[in-house]
Amino acid sequence: MSSTPSSRPTSETRLSLSHITAQNETNLLGTVHGGVIMTLVDSVAGVVAARHSGGPAVTASMDEMTFLVPVRVGDVVHFSGQVNWTGRSSMEVGVRITADRWDSVGPEVHVASAYLVFVAVDTDGQPRAVPQVVPETDEERRRLREAEIRRSHRLARRAAIIASREEDAREQDARDQDTREKVAPEDAAREATADTVDGAR
Repeated sequence: MSSTPSSRPTSETRLSLSHITAQNETNLLGTVHGGVIMTLVDSVAGVVAARHSGGPAVTASMDEMTFLVPVRVGDVVHFSGQVNWTGRSSMEVGVRITADRWDSVGPEVHVASAYLVFVAVDTDGQPRAVPQVVPETDEERRRLREAEIRRSHRLARRAAIIASREEDAREQDARDQDTREKVAPEDAAREATADTVDGAR
């Protein structure tokens, strides 16, 4: 693996891919299955993450996937991916998906957007440091700001879920303690009754 720089501009690892949809990719409604689009999104984003980090990178999460317009059979679907944000070992890759018809000239329609988080890993599968992304345009700086907002929301959501589960565990412990305190006198009474009966025999 070649040496990896400490930073990289967004444009250096941007990637575009086009895919012509086919009949075998449709769902029950006759439009292209969302899973087909998601697979291609993950593939494009994975290449972007690997190129930016200079080596293997694994999908940690699909933070957001928004479908705006159905994709039809015969559409040429275009995927454009780039790194929006970098942490120590993680990266957010944004993928914009547009489509136009295979047999006509017309404007591309924005059909979906996705944001994925990747973690760069070494040969042992452990996280490794990644170059910091350097936005060069106002659009790229906007994407960076919005990626930071999504990250803060992810962290806040995770913290809220952990706190909720801890609260549930405390409430369950309290209920269990109440049950034990109620059962203990009943057990003692049954034992006393049993002792009395045994003594009378």
